[in-house]
Amino acid sequence: MLPPELPPLPALTRAEGNVVDGYLDVVDLLGRINPARGSDTYGGLRAAQALVGKATALRDALALMHERGESELHTATLARALRVLDGERRAARVTLPPALRA
Repeated sequence: MLPPELPPLPALTRAEGNVVDGYLDVVDLLGRINPARGSDTYGGLRAAQALVGKATALRDALALMHERGESELHTATLARALRVLDGERRAARVTLPPALRA
């Protein structure tokens, strides 16, 4: 039996796609760096080192959109794309886990 099919990604420009991909790359790395969720310092260190490059790529994608005159983000469309790409779960790793009750 095959897993359920994901909904299709909304139509995005290449720059919008790069922004979504870059944002998720940064979120994934921040989740690995999160000291409340991480398990070792080396993994956090490697993620922090990679963060610089991924943040630069995200900045470049946004700068390209701006240079092309794309001054608005179509938030509903971009949010749909993020949800299709499991952005909610991925972004949840950046937050604090629930407090343990004693």
